[in-house]
Amino acid sequence: MDDKGIEDAAILLMTLGEEQAAEVFKHLAPKEVQRLGEAIARMKAVPHDRLEAVMGAFSSQASAQHMLVADSDEYLRSVLRKALGDEKAKLLIDRIMQGSDVSGLESLKWMDAAAVAELLRHEHPQIVAAMLVHLDAEQASAVIKAFGERQRNEVMVRIATLDGIQPAALKDLNDVMSKVLAGGDKLRKPTLGGTKTAAEIINLLGNAIETSVLDYIREADNELAQKIMDSMFTFDDLIKLDDKGIQALLKEVQSESLVIALKGAAPELRERVFKNMSTRAAETLREDLDSRGPVRLSEVESEQKEMLKTVRRLVDEGQVVMATGAADEFV
Repeated sequence: MDDKGIEDAAILLMTLGEEQAAEVFKHLAPKEVQRLGEAIARMKAVPHDRLEAVMGAFSSQASAQHMLVADSDEYLRSVLRKALGDEKAKLLIDRIMQGSDVSGLESLKWMDAAAVAELLRHEHPQIVAAMLVHLDAEQASAVIKAFGERQRNEVMVRIATLDGIQPAALKDLNDVMSKVLAGGDKLRKPTLGGTKTAAEIINLLGNAIETSVLDYIREADNELAQKIMDSMFTFDDLIKLDDKGIQALLKEVQSESLVIALKGAAPELRERVFKNMSTRAAETLREDLDSRGPVRLSEVESEQKEMLKTVRRLVDEGQVVMATGAADEFV
């Protein structure tokens, strides 16, 4: 949600009164509570027309919503039990709803990173990895920064190779100190962990720690390290370069390679490239892109990878900086 959306939500909550607003807050994630709280704290007065616009938009959206059943979770359980029997229904319900009732995980999200690190400091790296993939990348990176180098590296390797977590273990997270994650059934949750999660966390660790972690992973598994690096930085991320960075990159890239690479680029990235060229060069590039016929995806990806290698080199040489999305940090 953008800043205006946060402000609109804050205005709406302030019109509800304390009791109703408190009920809404109960259903929000920690970051959402923080952002809304900050918006409310900043808001001293609201113009009448803004208030009317917010209330009107809410009324319109609310009127379009219809509750089909009072409790959708219980409805699902009841239907599946009747259709499949208790045993089969339980397996399917666990697969559909795994992780939905894990208060321990939710409590971690509300804790200070240092407190989470202390809680997990003496746990096996596999357990720590299983916990951290449930946090957002920013909080997870802050927890990992609080670990020693060896634990940090071992945990990152396991996050990168994690392909699932046992649902029963998720529900018993409050007993994690008793090693309950080693138990449970064999159902898997394939959407947590992996190289992308590892990359998102490493992106927020800062240059020195990032290099140390990647070097450690590279020594253990060079292919895994490369997969993480590929996930850390994609071609569309070039839009995060400042104008000076894009101009430095364009000096290093042949026109033919640029045309092929941009065939698979997002429109916003293309416009950033055009903006950082002379009018004549931009017009020529547009014409080349328009006149170029279909290009094999493998060829596009190959040229994009070569450009990414060039960007990484420019970053290492200090000629280019790239925003990570975290305040005041660059890689």
